[in-house]
Amino acid sequence: MSSESGNSNIENGGSNIKASRAKKKIVLPDDASLDLLVHDTSPEILIGVAADRRLTEDLALALLSRPDLPREALEELHKNASVAKQRKVRLAVVMHARAPRHVSVPAIRQLYTFELMQVALFPTVAADIKRVTEETLISRMGTVSSGERLTLAKRSSGRVAAALLHDAETRIMQAALANPRMTESLIAHALRSRSDTEHLAPAICRHEKWSTRQEIKMALLANENTPLARVLQIAGELPVKALKETLANSRLSANVKSYLHTAIAERGARK
Repeated sequence: MSSESGNSNIENGGSNIKASRAKKKIVLPDDASLDLLVHDTSPEILIGVAADRRLTEDLALALLSRPDLPREALEELHKNASVAKQRKVRLAVVMHARAPRHVSVPAIRQLYTFELMQVALFPTVAADIKRVTEETLISRMGTVSSGERLTLAKRSSGRVAAALLHDAETRIMQAALANPRMTESLIAHALRSRSDTEHLAPAICRHEKWSTRQEIKMALLANENTPLARVLQIAGELPVKALKETLANSRLSANVKSYLHTAIAERGARK
């Protein structure tokens, strides 16, 4: 059956396709050609196709490739037992720009590790959906294998990679530092967090790229695991205002704080 005849039957109230106007959902006849109807322009027909129990994975993915797919069709795909549990379909539903939140959020929790990574990196996924995806992925780090964590450290979003800055394995921490989506603010936040930074702080002190950034220097200065020699070096490099700001919220030992107060006083006296 052509899409034109499908539209004609809806308009004329024909018996082959019965329209439910309240829900904008139609029941397709047994001889309806789904492979043609997935390309139809009628929202009602697309919703009907999405709800049809004869729908295959390939046809569902063809529907989901359409940026104009109605929200109601995405809801029907989510409820359609024939395809809803197919992993490719579930992933495509989550990544669709029109997916309703009550559909995409529960589906996120059923995705695999690298599917979550894919969603978090997909450019058209809404910011709040990316956030839920990242939080779900970060919450699973305790059960993710070492090899998977290494891949995530290298290729995931900056926020997920930042969670791996505290990983017990040095190679994973180093891979996270080299992640192209890593930012100065994410590293500074990791240094200021209450998580263990015993290995992170010294590694950043030695890092060619990150050790020179002012925000990171301030975070290193306030971190109790920064080697004393580096603390003294940073204290001589940062402006007095930055030193005072750092001391106000630091976890440094009393001896280091005393040294910094002295350094500030001496630099002030030279003016």
